[in-house]
Amino acid sequence: MTVTTRVLDPAAARDALPALADILVRCVNGGASVGFMNPFGPEDARAWWGGVVEDLAAGRLALVAAETDGKVVGTAQLHPCAKPNQPHRGDVAKVLVHPDARRRGVAEALMAAIDAEARRRALTLLTLDTVTGSAASSLYAKAGWTAVGDIPDYALWPDGGLCSTTVFFKRL
Repeated sequence: MTVTTRVLDPAAARDALPALADILVRCVNGGASVGFMNPFGPEDARAWWGGVVEDLAAGRLALVAAETDGKVVGTAQLHPCAKPNQPHRGDVAKVLVHPDARRRGVAEALMAAIDAEARRRALTLLTLDTVTGSAASSLYAKAGWTAVGDIPDYALWPDGGLCSTTVFFKRL
C-alpha cells in the first residue's frame, strides 16, 4: 500500500468532506479522545469539518490528507500560533487515521507532511498532546518528538471517564 500526502486547499477540503467525516466518526466511535463525546454521528462530523474548512479558508490552519489508492484515509492539522510573540511555533492537532488503514504507515506519512509544511512556513517549534500511553504516544516518540510530561484527568473518553494526556514538542 502506497501512502501519499497533500496539503489541502479549501476546495479540495470541501471535496474530501465525506471521507474526512467518516474518518472522524470512526475514530470517535472507536474510542479516540479527540474532543468529541458519543453519541457522535456523520452530521456532527460534517458540521465540525465545515468549521475547519472555514478556518482553512481564513488561513488559520493547514490541513494535510493522507491517501491510498486515491482515497483519503487520514488527516492532520497544523495550527500556526497567532500570538505576536510566538510566530515560530505551531500546534499539531487531530491526527486521525481511518481504522481500516492503521499500522500501514499513514500516521508516519502525515507527521512527515506536517513537518514539511511547518518548515515551509518557517516554524521551528511544534507542540501537540495525546492520550497518555496510547499508540500515538509511541508514534510521536519514534518521530522525534519529546514528551514534556503527563497531565492527569485532562479530558474525557467519548463514552465518559477521565483520561490523562501527554504533552510533546519537536524542534525543526
